[in-house]
Amino acid sequence: MSDELEITHGGAIAVDSDALRGVADALAVLAPRFADAASAIRRAHGCLLALPMASMRVDTVALWGSVDRVDALHEECRVAGENTRLMADVYELVEHRAELAALAIQERPPSNALLDRIAELEASDPRVVEMETWLLAGWEKRRTEGLHAQFDLGAFWVTPEAGPNMGLLLGAAALGAAGVGRLPPYAALSGRGDPVSVTPVRTTAPIGPPNSIAEALRRFPGESGAQIKVEKYAMADGSNRFVLYSKGTQPKSLIDWNEPFDMKSNLELYTGQESASYVATVDALRAAGAQAGDEVQIYAHSQAAMNAAYLASGSEFDVTVQVTAGSPVQPTLDDDQLLIELRHTDDMVNSLAGGGPPAGTGSADSLVVTRVGDPEPHIHDVWLHPHMMESYTETAELLDASDDVRLEAWRDKARELTDAVSIESTEYVARRD
Repeated sequence: MSDELEITHGGAIAVDSDALRGVADALAVLAPRFADAASAIRRAHGCLLALPMASMRVDTVALWGSVDRVDALHEECRVAGENTRLMADVYELVEHRAELAALAIQERPPSNALLDRIAELEASDPRVVEMETWLLAGWEKRRTEGLHAQFDLGAFWVTPEAGPNMGLLLGAAALGAAGVGRLPPYAALSGRGDPVSVTPVRTTAPIGPPNSIAEALRRFPGESGAQIKVEKYAMADGSNRFVLYSKGTQPKSLIDWNEPFDMKSNLELYTGQESASYVATVDALRAAGAQAGDEVQIYAHSQAAMNAAYLASGSEFDVTVQVTAGSPVQPTLDDDQLLIELRHTDDMVNSLAGGGPPAGTGSADSLVVTRVGDPEPHIHDVWLHPHMMESYTETAELLDASDDVRLEAWRDKARELTDAVSIESTEYVARRD
């Protein structure tokens, strides 16, 4: 397990530009004080030299040496302040470029204020545009760290049965690099998915909601053949809230043509078409009692994360929390939706999302949690080990142990569910009709 966990708000932007400017302002205030201190030491040194016996009691040579050190601190502080302000401008430019791209996807014209600010940042310093390019290039490299090694080793394990899926993954990876996996705001699926039947196969009564991200990932359906679990929380005010847990592509789909969580659904979802697995997910929520406008929290892996993205952006339900592992897409959510994405840079399926947008999405407390899922791959490893749920559960454990203050937003949403007067958990098996 790698402990090199990176937790950001998403993409190339890891620090708020306004916060950086606050640091730059503080450094700008501090720098002159070092200059004042150096001047005071010089005056003190001159006074001591004027006193005949002073040099016998005070090391004036060392005192003068401190002037050089304070002068150096003044210069370091001044340069640090200027560079921090420069980086704030670079981060802001990246954010505004992302905003411009989002508006283009929505076919909405940018405001004059946005265009003027971009032009102002570009003209402020010739290094700003150059460093923007450097920043994005570094992000592009980091977001697929370790992927090449996994791919090379995977080639030794490609079977005739896996060959078609390998080709599909390679083709989709190219689309991901082109930005196909980045969904626009309020993305909705087109067409109609294959008809399905959804059958409840197990009902239990949990004692409460999950108390950690890792525990939530361990709550996925356990009954044989079940792909979906829905927990219904009956609240004291008479409302109902729901928590959805959904698995990704099922291995048996290679031989079971009635399995809705298959490669056909993968391709449909990735190209913006309604899939049988999406239909099954909506039907399971409705079977559990969810109605239009009801609050839903989602935990999803792989293909199911694509369903989650479209549920959050274009469905009848109020998706307030979305936690995904190894998602092939990057949703664009509203400011009141909490998104926690677990992403392994060496996960081929995750690479289909194209690394996400350079700026974050969702609420201010939303997180993108990345690491190399398999830092030391070997020939005997399973090809998609970094994509497996077990690997992402390890990452969730590292996140839970990180004490990142932004996790409090997720904990607050989980604690709200502890007020439920009853909890009913149902697992469902979905089949194509």
